[in-house]
Amino acid sequence: MTLGTWPVGQEAAVGEAVERAREAAAWWGGLDFAERARRLNAWKRTLVHRLDELADLIHREMGKPVDDARTEVVLAIEHLGWAATHARKVLGPRRVSSGLLGINLAATVAYEPLGVVGVIGPWNYPVFTPMGSIAYALAAGNTVVFKPSEYAPDVGRWLADTFAEAVHEAPVFQVVTGAAETGAALCRGGVDKLGFTGSTATGKRVMAACAESLTPVLIEAGGKDAAIVAADADLDAAAEAVAFGAFGNAGQTCVGIERVYVVEEAFDGFVRRVRDIAERIRVGAGPEAQLGRITMDRQIPVIRRHIEDAVERGGTAVTGGPDSVRPPFVHPVVLVDVPEDSEAVTEETFGPTLVINRVRDLHEAVDRANASRYGLGSAVFTADRRTAMTLARRLRTGMTSINGVQSFALVPALPFGGTGDSGFGRIHGPDGLREFTRPKAITRQRFAPPVELASFSRTTKDVTSALGLVRLLHGRRGRR
Repeated sequence: MTLGTWPVGQEAAVGEAVERAREAAAWWGGLDFAERARRLNAWKRTLVHRLDELADLIHREMGKPVDDARTEVVLAIEHLGWAATHARKVLGPRRVSSGLLGINLAATVAYEPLGVVGVIGPWNYPVFTPMGSIAYALAAGNTVVFKPSEYAPDVGRWLADTFAEAVHEAPVFQVVTGAAETGAALCRGGVDKLGFTGSTATGKRVMAACAESLTPVLIEAGGKDAAIVAADADLDAAAEAVAFGAFGNAGQTCVGIERVYVVEEAFDGFVRRVRDIAERIRVGAGPEAQLGRITMDRQIPVIRRHIEDAVERGGTAVTGGPDSVRPPFVHPVVLVDVPEDSEAVTEETFGPTLVINRVRDLHEAVDRANASRYGLGSAVFTADRRTAMTLARRLRTGMTSINGVQSFALVPALPFGGTGDSGFGRIHGPDGLREFTRPKAITRQRFAPPVELASFSRTTKDVTSALGLVRLLHGRRGRR
């Protein structure tokens, strides 16, 4: 079934879009924060009023259930509102201490827009995820050229069209459609920064293309998120959360839970609860379905291979198995006691599968969770607050939820991003606003310096005075 036809943006077309954005940037970046916020909030109201229309479009293009699509749009609206409201506080000029050596100076730091930001978005969350770059870049005073996934071009176009209704003065937010070649053209199209969300392999190619012109990049790549379940955890609540984190959106979530490490005492009870939930999940394309199709056909063999490899190497499927792969759908699969070097543990599956392995204690759980080359999100389940915070800090990930999954994405003030093969840079929160700016340092001389150092007329006495001050401030031995 054909949903629509969209042009493939070639190099010339992408370059023209960037040039239009460059011209618009002078106007948009010249507005004050209040004027930009007023326009962004007008767009936000449009998204609220037409939420069901956008959700239905997401459902038709990429296949997720309508309620999942509605939830995605709600999150995107929340982040758009936060960015518009908080940009002035985060990015506005602020005084900083000039220190004793600069006592005669007034010191100020401000954050200036970069100019034109390119955004390459994913298909699995075609509104919420790219909005983490789009909204924050716009609020910071940049114009945006957005290449949505080739699996969700109509969603991208809808966003740009509704933005133009709120901001009609200039092409501040544009869309170019196409596949990999269009993304490559955007990388080389003269943008001032590029935000990318997608696989680690594609992220490396994006970096290589951007490196040709020293264009800075923000990479939000894959994940192999782990959850840790302690003996004192509420197993009912933990199982509900982990099941949603693993199987929601048919497992097509960069911060989806793919691995769980459960201490021995809680293992059997936790597995039983997750199994029972997984077996009740409704899969299909109908209005009652809780899981939709696997959007990318080429991912289905990967999911099947990971399941088969886990079983062949000694793992046990307590729910589902290789026969759960029924294109274009995959029914939930729960695997236990899977070897740590199997593909189901080491590689991103991006499907509704979950590996649950037992561990002796929480130390072993952290070690296994951190053994992955990915480092995006994670989760911890325990009744002990101190233990929870200790575990969260020890996990080598950009984000951790305690007694929940993916809850960090609900909080607009928190940064979102990973480490290792999960990428670098941050969207959301103050860090997300600053990600799309350049810091500008300004000093203003208020009176003549008491010690002149930056002059050829300085004397040995000036230098000696400065040395004495430094020794006084920084040379004293601390107490043992």
